[in-house]
Amino acid sequence: MTELTNWINGQHVKSTSGRTSDVYNPATGEVQAKTPLSTVEELNDAVAKAVEAQKKWGATNPQRRARVMMKFGQLINAHMDELAELVSREHGKTLPDARGDVQRGLEVVEVCMGAPNMLKGEFTDDGGPGIDLYSMRQPLGVVAGITPFNFPAMIPLWKMAPALACGNAMILKPSERVPSTALRLAELIKEAGLPDGVLQVVNGDKQVVDAILDNEDIAAVGFVGSTPIAQYIYGRAASNGKRAQCFGGAKNHMIIMPDADIEKAADALVGAGYGAAGERCMAISVAVPVGQETADKLIDALVPRVEKLRVGPYTSDQEMDYGPVITAQAKQRIEGLIDSGVEQGAKLVIDGRGMELQGYENGFFCGPSLFDNVTPDMDIYKEEIFGPVLSTVRTDTYEDALNLVIDNPYGNGTAIYTADGDTARDFAHRVNVGMVGINFPIPVPLSYHTFGGWKKSAFGDLNQYGPDAFRFYTKTKTVTARWFSGIKEGGEFNFKAMD
Repeated sequence: MTELTNWINGQHVKSTSGRTSDVYNPATGEVQAKTPLSTVEELNDAVAKAVEAQKKWGATNPQRRARVMMKFGQLINAHMDELAELVSREHGKTLPDARGDVQRGLEVVEVCMGAPNMLKGEFTDDGGPGIDLYSMRQPLGVVAGITPFNFPAMIPLWKMAPALACGNAMILKPSERVPSTALRLAELIKEAGLPDGVLQVVNGDKQVVDAILDNEDIAAVGFVGSTPIAQYIYGRAASNGKRAQCFGGAKNHMIIMPDADIEKAADALVGAGYGAAGERCMAISVAVPVGQETADKLIDALVPRVEKLRVGPYTSDQEMDYGPVITAQAKQRIEGLIDSGVEQGAKLVIDGRGMELQGYENGFFCGPSLFDNVTPDMDIYKEEIFGPVLSTVRTDTYEDALNLVIDNPYGNGTAIYTADGDTARDFAHRVNVGMVGINFPIPVPLSYHTFGGWKKSAFGDLNQYGPDAFRFYTKTKTVTARWFSGIKEGGEFNFKAMD
């Protein structure tokens, strides 16, 4: 049994709380490690140390900070397989998916190598008689990141890389279910040259989260998780005068128009709906075919694809399409929502309930489920299932399909499959969702753009990574300067004063 630690001042430190949380192997159901649930005092002590470390780091010029990011990126790439193994062991996702998790985080680190350019201010020469104006971006001080279980490498890197590149110190509180990847990344960034104390990893539960939100030395908080918790963290952080960007749940729709390539649309839905066992905030969980003929063709195309999905542990000799869900409670919740769909009248075309694998009978595996004839009043439509379940909601017209997306309380991602440019352009302009895909199922922007949802999927004015991250993790100072030595009253320049 592995007893995990915190990462304080560049070294592993055991918590003295005496409280722990179990870390499972999702494929076997066995407890493989214990995560410490730190005390408020331990969190506050880590923050105090970060305050001192940040002073020198914040005064380090951006180019030198960028060199640390460059070395860090090289180390992540060199340790890609090791990091993917850590992700898979605690989360359960397949190794190719785990490598993708690490890779998408690495891409944000690569953008942060350009921190000197992103942190440039502005300058106006002669804004008035002898008056110059210029602005500068300065770090906030100490910031915090609270990250979820479903991307153990990617989202911690989305938080820490821009925060550190901007000259801040960071308190990282990873999910207690998957802490090992964050601790390993802390070791690697120290090896890359980050001074001790600039990154502190403090494991914990709600007690530590509340301590982060109440600590006066933490200037900003970034969070990814469920909508109720995102709203709670945003409200408490804001009431304590902190900046906050909090990303919540999702219910992502993909509209399939009558002119769409049904085979390509079906391929996209299988990957977007069932990949990573559906445990993605950008997963497509609702297919919206327009017209009964389109719907019939889509279901006919989906069934053989879904039936062929291979589900198993990441250690399997064969390549699996996805692995187990994170906990037994998650599996129970998913299967309970499937039960409700059947009870409320949806047609369960493929039933993934009760899945067991030989040799892994205690694992948290959910077979793929496919629903047809789902209606917006059903629980399987209203709830974010966060599992391998795809619901099909049939609509008669494009306007009906569009309004279904517009009326949904979530607004993280959406997509449309069509061969018509006018329809695609209309959809992109009118839909009230933060990230839109056109013939592209999971429209996660590249790392030099920015990631963020609308409506109940996000709380805060700025998005994750890209240019918004540099805005979020810095404050702008504007200087108006005038020198009197060469200026006469009335604004005329005195050349003799220059002699």
